[in-house]
Order: sequence, then C-alpha cells, then structure tokens
Amino acid sequence: MDLFLVRHGETEHNRQNIALGREDVPLNATGLRQAEALGRALSGERLAVVYASPLARASRTAEAIAGPHDLEIVIDGGLIEMDVGEMDGLPLTELREKFPGFLERWLGPEGWNERAPGGERLIDVRDRATAALSAIVKRHEGERVCLVSHNFVILSLLTQLMGLELAGFRRLRHSVAAITRVEWRHGAPMVVSLNDTCHLAGIT
Repeated sequence: MDLFLVRHGETEHNRQNIALGREDVPLNATGLRQAEALGRALSGERLAVVYASPLARASRTAEAIAGPHDLEIVIDGGLIEMDVGEMDGLPLTELREKFPGFLERWLGPEGWNERAPGGERLIDVRDRATAALSAIVKRHEGERVCLVSHNFVILSLLTQLMGLELAGFRRLRHSVAAITRVEWRHGAPMVVSLNDTCHLAGIT
C-alpha cells in the first residue's frame, strides 16, 4: 500500500497560534487555496480512496483531493484531532495563565501521558489513530490511499511508523497542508518523503 498522510489546510486558529482541537474551525482563505493545491499535487496518484477526519477543516481539504479522482471521501472518527478540552480556542498567553504548569509538563519527557484539561492524552490519540490506520492498511492492500487528518494525529502515527518512542513526536514537524508519503513493502512501512510543502509555493 502507498499512503499519503495529509494535514488539513490553514485555519485562522493556526495562523494566530490559538489552541485547536475538536473545535470545528473552517479553513480560511489561505487554507482553501492550499486545499486546491493539494488536489492538484495528488491528482496524478491514482488514489483508490480518501479518508478524512470528521472535522470540517479536514473534510474540506479531503474533498479537494478526492475531486480529481471522482471519489467520495470516507469519514473516519479515529482520525479526529486530539481533544484538548478546556484549552480549545485559547491563545498561548491565556493558556499559560489559566493552566499554570501544564505546558511545562507537556513539554517534559512524560508529556505524552499528560492529559489535557478536560481532554485526551497523546497516547490516547496514538492508540485510536493507530487502530484506524491498521484497519485501513488491511482493507486497502496494494492500493494508494490518502488520509487527511491533524497535527497530533499525524505526528503520533509517524512515531509509530518510524519506530520512535512517542516522546519523539517533538523531533518531527508536519506543517499545514503538507504531505508525507509512506510505502508498505513486505508488510513493513517505509517513510519515503516527510512534510513535503513544495506544492504550496506562492500561497500565502
């Protein structure tokens, strides 16, 4: 199987560095242009299926990718972003004031096991996303598949695929509207390209 992991296009929360989890924030104008660029970039890949998180920023991005292939997107709840609970929608300065010490613990060596106030732990995200991906891999052996999801989902999946400890997610970056390609050969995944944003040249 060939897998394209895609992060959704930009939202205003991304642009303004506001915490974003399950809040259903739409793509902004730049994000819409990025989605169309993703559609063009992946138009020649003979995709068999496009999966998406149920959140609008991901599903709208997925629709732009699926369109050139005449595909309907498939919504998978396992691909939804981390539930950041009470932090959703807070700018960084307010987050620090309202939840003192949380960011320091989150950035520590056991941050992956730190529960967001009223939300999830990163290990919860990894477990459900990995289960979703495992089912997709079994379902689409030998096909080209695109998954459109979110920052923490993609980073946690990449640690699993690359054999890293979950704490190693901070060593990786996946920009909005970036593409990572993974190939399965003889049952084992190999990351072929990571965080590719070449298709976004000129989009601001």
